[in-house]
Amino acid sequence: MKILVVDDEPTIVETVSYNLRMERYETVSAETAEQCLDAVRNEHPDLVLLDVMLPSASGFDVCRRIRQFSDVPVIMLTAKAEETDRVVGLEIGADDYVTKPFSMRELMARVKSVLRRRVPANGIPEDPLLRVGNLVIDPHRHEASVGDVPIELSRKEFELLLYFVSHPNRTVSRDILLDEVWGKDMCVGERTVDVHVRWLREKIEADPSTPRRLLTVRGVGYQFRRD
Repeated sequence: MKILVVDDEPTIVETVSYNLRMERYETVSAETAEQCLDAVRNEHPDLVLLDVMLPSASGFDVCRRIRQFSDVPVIMLTAKAEETDRVVGLEIGADDYVTKPFSMRELMARVKSVLRRRVPANGIPEDPLLRVGNLVIDPHRHEASVGDVPIELSRKEFELLLYFVSHPNRTVSRDILLDEVWGKDMCVGERTVDVHVRWLREKIEADPSTPRRLLTVRGVGYQFRRD
């Protein structure tokens, strides 16, 4: 697997890249926002380690731009430890958030965790189309449509939808969704789940204010109705 390391500090790039190669990952690197975007387009990495404090643009802006054309997993690297910064990073499409200084053992564990979630754990056969009423989902292309109309989903919205469709008619708590969709190591809270469910409803429900498929079970969590 190929990992793109994006940081303007050569020492960090060299150290992180060396440790990744020791774990048998192929590495490429970039120092600026434009170099990062070019590398994502041309190198097709399996994961991006993205520093928030780049000289030409913030990592948040770069992540937003990546999400316009790619669903490659992104782990943000930053010296900012405030919860609001973590939430912003995750809600714009990042998959994880590591605060500097970090240990290489922690970073390697986060890399492996994100890459493990990249592969569906529910044994979906090759190139299936999942159909629930007029909702059609292609797990391998990360595409979905309602009727014949494609819907634009962020990576996390798609993963959340796929989890719900794979566990129909079952009440799922927010804690379970955080563990299964965001990962047990993620520093996010229940509000993040609620926000993503609201966004998802706006895209798959005919009337998001009165949902028929993605229901709230008060005091517990959510349930996706397949019938």
